[in-house]
Amino acid sequence: MAPSDLPAGARVVLASHNAGKLRELQRILAAAVPGLAEEAVVSSAGIDLPDVVEDQVTFEGNALLKARAAAAATGLPAVADDSGLAVDVLGGAPGILSARWSGRHGDDAANNALLLAQLADIPERHRGARFVCAAAWATPDGQEIVERGEMPGRLLTAPRGEGGFGYDPLFLPDGESRTSAELDPAEKDAISHRGRAFRALATRVAPLLA
Repeated sequence: MAPSDLPAGARVVLASHNAGKLRELQRILAAAVPGLAEEAVVSSAGIDLPDVVEDQVTFEGNALLKARAAAAATGLPAVADDSGLAVDVLGGAPGILSARWSGRHGDDAANNALLLAQLADIPERHRGARFVCAAAWATPDGQEIVERGEMPGRLLTAPRGEGGFGYDPLFLPDGESRTSAELDPAEKDAISHRGRAFRALATRVAPLLA
């Protein structure tokens, strides 16, 4: 699909093919911007975007790379995020490498299995971790905004829950008895790193979309 084939009414493009992220962003932006329909936030899936080499060493840097490329290719404001899991005893790893920690991008089962193996002898009191998200906004005329959100918690020794994606089944947010994969979407949005980053971003871009 070419940029000219974007759905009618599209006003923001999400520079991601991840359906879970798209649903989260649609809900958050629609709630933050009066009159903005969820359908106005569309995924870049199927759009012929240039490949972006994520060669930055921070979540913020990689998020901006993706947002800039999507805005330039579509002519629409674009939102992108770079998210990951930072584990205390691993010095913040897997960090920006979270999606490809096991060597193949997006293989959630393999990533979770490798992380569990690496933490096999780590006691509960030292299994602290946090999810981190940098959400970036870029427009074709060069406007850029970046916001960061974090969700602290700890890692379990076995996965629990069927919802979410990525490391959600292993992650127990602070103050919760359920993993991120056991929370319903609204509950997760309220406390998640992505929810916090996107809400902060939405507050700043709402006047631009209203």
